[in-house]
Amino acid sequence: MTTSWLWRRFVGSTDPIMEMLSASITVDQRLSEVDIQGSMAYAKALEKAGILSKTELEKILSGLEKISEEWSKGVFGVIQTDEDIHTANERRLKELIGDVAGKLHTGRSRNDQVVTDLKLFMKNSLSIISTHLLQLIKTLVERAAIEIDVILPGYTHLQKAQPIRWSQFLLSHAVALTRDSERLGEVKRRINVLPLGSLNSMDAVSERDFVVEFLSAATLLMIHLSKMAEDLIIYSTSEFGFVTLSDTYCSGSSVMPQKKNPDSLELIRSKAGRVFGRLAAILMVLKGLPSTYNKDLQEDKEAVFDVVDTLNAVLQVATGVISTLQINKENMEKALSPEILSSDLALYLVHKGMPFRQAHIAAGKAVHLAETKGLTINNLSLEDLKSISPLFGSDVAQVFSVLSSVEQYTAAGGTAKSSVSAQIEQLRELLKRLKEQA
Repeated sequence: MTTSWLWRRFVGSTDPIMEMLSASITVDQRLSEVDIQGSMAYAKALEKAGILSKTELEKILSGLEKISEEWSKGVFGVIQTDEDIHTANERRLKELIGDVAGKLHTGRSRNDQVVTDLKLFMKNSLSIISTHLLQLIKTLVERAAIEIDVILPGYTHLQKAQPIRWSQFLLSHAVALTRDSERLGEVKRRINVLPLGSLNSMDAVSERDFVVEFLSAATLLMIHLSKMAEDLIIYSTSEFGFVTLSDTYCSGSSVMPQKKNPDSLELIRSKAGRVFGRLAAILMVLKGLPSTYNKDLQEDKEAVFDVVDTLNAVLQVATGVISTLQINKENMEKALSPEILSSDLALYLVHKGMPFRQAHIAAGKAVHLAETKGLTINNLSLEDLKSISPLFGSDVAQVFSVLSSVEQYTAAGGTAKSSVSAQIEQLRELLKRLKEQA
């Protein structure tokens, strides 16, 4: 094994295992196009600075275009001594145009070159990720608009709580994802700073804040998607039966023919751990590094590539799941058992002048009395209720309506149809703004 053409002062050959460990070409060849774009821009800057003549510039640009074509056609020949994408492209440029290729590296190192390349790659990738994310949000919002009249139980601690609109559930996930979209936009703006000619050269070649920020935003996005996946997995079980997933996003069992497994949602849930693992790894790489470039930083690219690919796949699958699932309205309505209106019974007493803490206790007594009598709470007689509080009157019957229950919360963000419709319109407007920024 011979020493790389870059290291003329070294004698003998590099340990083959060391060379394998050091090489990054198998990973960073994904930067081939942005590396060429960066080199073209840099060559033009060298010509302006008087380092290259116009003829030399034209030769270099022509050679780089040829290399770009070879990469795009899949015919670029990587050889053993190509340590990374930068040396591969420079080596090939010299083969094509001769020694003038060596002038391209004047005044720059691979350390600032790789930061420039990675930032260009991430800018492009973030635009694609943002487009997929906005499509998912839009799918949630538009489905919420169509199915606004569907009511089901809301849950806290996985116990039935109060009635909610199905749309409120969908929008709760959409709202969380809009924050992720905004965060990705902020990361993209901070990425869009050229390392060459930056505020401080020592910081420019070693800082990977933009990588950490991206992986952090990606982790939070995946946590939100994992939460949505978990909700839908629960709702799709036979015990709940609220939703039915499309066969396109499920699998069967190799043993039990009746099974329909929500593989798509389980994979989304698992990928949250994968993405967080990449964040944790890069943080440990950066912790305690001395100033300027260190070879440890080679770990950044694989982390970025993996997370970019994961997000693109997961977001498209999540959109597919949401757009194709079927809701089982009858099962949702059956689950709207009377006890979930206990809070409304307390609010009834509040409207009659009772302090909420006392009203909460009174409603709890009504629940207990119903259980003792083997009745549902709405079947207690007026005499039963009056034995708990004289404030109960014949109008208490109006409390036991799930539609009245959701309609009473008319404040911003509430479950009333007017409030949910307002949320939908606000999210549509926000989507327009986020699309312009993507």
